[in-house]
Parts: sequence; structure tokens; C-alpha cells
Amino acid sequence: MQPVVTATQTTAHTRAVAIEAVGLGKSFRSGFWMNKTVFPLKNCSLRVYEGETFGLLGPNGAGKTTLLKTLLGIVQPTTGTATLLGSPLGDQAVKARIGYLPENPYFYDYLTGEEILGFVGRIFELSGDALKKRIPELLDLVGLSKAAGRRPLRKYSKGMLQRIGLAQALINDPELVFLDEPMSGLDPTGRAQIREIILQLKTQGKTVFFNSHILSDVEVLCDRVGLLVQGDLVSCGTLDELLGTEEGYLVEVRGADPAQLAGLLANAEQRGDRLTGRLKVTPEVFLSRLPEGARLLELKLERRSLEDYFRTKVNEHQGRVLDT
Repeated sequence: MQPVVTATQTTAHTRAVAIEAVGLGKSFRSGFWMNKTVFPLKNCSLRVYEGETFGLLGPNGAGKTTLLKTLLGIVQPTTGTATLLGSPLGDQAVKARIGYLPENPYFYDYLTGEEILGFVGRIFELSGDALKKRIPELLDLVGLSKAAGRRPLRKYSKGMLQRIGLAQALINDPELVFLDEPMSGLDPTGRAQIREIILQLKTQGKTVFFNSHILSDVEVLCDRVGLLVQGDLVSCGTLDELLGTEEGYLVEVRGADPAQLAGLLANAEQRGDRLTGRLKVTPEVFLSRLPEGARLLELKLERRSLEDYFRTKVNEHQGRVLDT
């Protein structure tokens, strides 16, 4: 399978390729006798351009973290090839140009926030003068006070650890940033702040590749989106390419039998005596066929949501209803 390149991409994307994977796969043996083979990643091909914000979606266990760790060289692929910033995976010079926030970052918890940033900065061979300037800037960027920076990490909350994790991922001013569930453990205010940081990275021309379960954040932040299900990259493109630009009508009625509206509604869901769905006909036709005794509660114009798309594609691929 070759990387997915749509007509929009071929005309609009003249930038260099930051990430390219061709047929990337990973398998390993499991079970008591090691007689089972598991495929967390299967024949994955994708392309991410420099300066682009790319969001990778998928249910739990889809292989998102495996793909990210494979691209970073933490996990060796079983099949396929990939490049980062034009170089093969594992290139040491390229690693100096990359930042990474793990899903569950672990730090030496007796170090302070400032000390852990200094430690990571020295790994990247930053000078003492550069770190004296860079560390306060990053603490301010991620919303940590000077007092918090001098506090041992063992006294940090989960949200504070996530913030210091993002700061260490940016300590070397990377060109390419990998973020694995960057909103994890954050309250709504923290999530909004991380969104602002990612948008700032985009304005600086940096490439951002991140996994997330929070679809609303992906819709706001991403230039393109990929959907990974059971190790397969089932779709990849801009939101317009995936969701379409056509708007539709959503309705909610009370007291109607779903069977009576089967030909009029798509994605119908019933909760008690209420039925919601997307119109397959014009509003005029729907109203003319509304059964006697049924009451229209709401009719609104709306584009298909990323959540609808996500559920539909996952259900199609898994062959079962996704329990959310």
C-alpha cells in the first residue's frame, strides 16, 4: 500500500515531507507458550508535511502509541520503512531535532521542575546560558509558576506533570513534535492552554503529530486527520475530505415509531420516547410524512461531526457496534 495522497494534497502541499511511512507494520508473540502472534500495526502508510498539524485518532488498543513509538525508533518495525525529516528512522542527528511527550511521562520525582528541564536540556547539549533563558520561558508557556518550577516533581499533580512533560518536549526548540495524548489529566482550562500552545507551534512552522481521544480538540487543531482501527489506517485526509462540505439536517421527534421513519432518517437513535437522526429527505418531505401523534422537537442545519464519522468508520471496520 502506498501513502494516501488525495487530489487536494497533490495541489496544495508543496512543502517538504516531515514524516513518511510505507507499509509500516509491527507484530510480536504473546501467550503463555508464545504461540500467538499479535499485530498492533498493519501495513500503515502515511505522509505528514512540514508545518502541518496531524491528528491520529482511534479507539483504545488501535495501535496509535505503537505507530508513534515506531516512528520515534523506540519500537523496531517488523515490516515497512519510514523516514523523519528526510532521514531513516533512528538517525541520531534527526533525533536532536525532535521533541516527544509520552502518554504517561515518568520523571525522577526528587528533582524539581527546573532541574528536570535542565537535565533534558543538557542531553541536547544546550549551554548553561541558553538554559537559564529557555527554562523560565517554557515554564511560563505551559502555565507553571516560578514557585512550581522549584517544587519537587513528587509534589506535582497529574496535570502539572503533563505540563512539565510538554515543556521538556520543547526544550530543544524541535522542528518536529510528537505528543501522545497531550490533553491527558488536564482540566478544561489546561486543555485550552495546551491547544493554544499547539497553535503557537503551528504559527512557528513546526510539525506536530499527536494522538488524542478528544475529538473536539482534533477538529480545532488539525490540518489533517488519520483514523487507526485495529492496527489499520482506515482513512486519512482533511476534515473536509473526510466529513464532506455538504451540510445536513438533524431532527429530534417525540412519539414516533422508528419503523415509520426508517426511510426518512439516517443514523437514527432512540432514547425513551425521543428519536434523533439525520434527514435523508428535504425538511418539507419529512414534515409531510411525520406520523400522526408525533411531535417535532428540533430541526437544525449541521455538518456531519467528526464523532459521527469516527463511530461509523470504527463500526464498519470492527463489524460491530462501538460501545461508547
